[in-house]
Amino acid sequence: MSSPVPRETAIAVADVDHHYGAGEARKQALFGNRLDVRAGEIVIMTGPSGSGKTTLLTLIGTLRSVQAGSIRLFGTELAGLSPAEQVRMRRQIGFIFQAHNLLEALTARQNVKLALELSDTPPAEHDRRADAMLEAVGLGHRLHYKPRHLSVGQRQRVAIARALVNRPRIVLADEPTAALDQESGANVVALLRRLADDQGAAVMIVTHDNRILGVADRIVNMVDGRVVSDIRIRETMLICAILKQCDVFKEMSPSDLTDVAQKMAEERFPAGAAIIRQGESGEKFYVIAAGRAEVRRTAEGSAPAVAILGAGGFFGEVALLRDQPRNATVVALEPVVAYTLAKADFLGALRTHKSFEDQISAQLFHRG
Repeated sequence: MSSPVPRETAIAVADVDHHYGAGEARKQALFGNRLDVRAGEIVIMTGPSGSGKTTLLTLIGTLRSVQAGSIRLFGTELAGLSPAEQVRMRRQIGFIFQAHNLLEALTARQNVKLALELSDTPPAEHDRRADAMLEAVGLGHRLHYKPRHLSVGQRQRVAIARALVNRPRIVLADEPTAALDQESGANVVALLRRLADDQGAAVMIVTHDNRILGVADRIVNMVDGRVVSDIRIRETMLICAILKQCDVFKEMSPSDLTDVAQKMAEERFPAGAAIIRQGESGEKFYVIAAGRAEVRRTAEGSAPAVAILGAGGFFGEVALLRDQPRNATVVALEPVVAYTLAKADFLGALRTHKSFEDQISAQLFHRG
């Protein structure tokens, strides 16, 4: 069981407001939004119609100008960019919108090649790259078909191929699978996952299609122009899988485990670092997601007692329950990724879940 190495921040949204109209007709659409997306992440944006999802997406894509706050793409501030600079920035972005905007006079291959002609790709590579991308979205047999001879779903897949053919660093998609059947939708989301994993693309998808949940890293929910929640899907699933291996958590329901996991924070420790020290007060509970750590418990006149914890190991609960100092030192033998639960949240879970408390009491009894 492992946790991915964190990549650079691809999209950084800070305190972004946005208004439409002027004077008495002026209406605020976004309110102080903050959001970070790392390279290699797929983030789903959900929320009711009119909640600001598409407005935020178009601001990130430089299709609208930033009015207030800051949006940075790979460190470049969008506010104040000149038109020429905006064009250069857009060349790093793949756009997928519900309106496919294909040129009716061109074939599927020619529509996809348009994107390549705006890039630095050698002309000799254009046909091969376009054909490979159309094959990837299941249209290898429709290379020479014009849009009027394609179904709505096929036209959407051509638009997706056009958006991805340049291997963009950022992909912004608004309901990309809405017009696709189950198989085509699955192929497209798998393609987006590969683009994120293999090339480090940051992908933001506005959607109500729950078929995409399986490939997403996070779900961001917007209501009335505000980001109201940011749920870490893959990270939460990883934490829950670890917690289920711990006897003290295994009787908890998936809902209760998710509640606990959402309160846990990722921490990283280099090899040789002391994660906790014997004698210190206990303030956190730890589970190891990746790496190995050594438990050292020393007493006067005796040799250290040593145990090795790997992925799925947990520690720190004894001091929290007994309100006593740590009874051992835990040192990272190699780089360690751990998820930590603050003392207040740990004890809150105990108070809420009686069966959880019984499980921990049993564990303490067996640990002596």
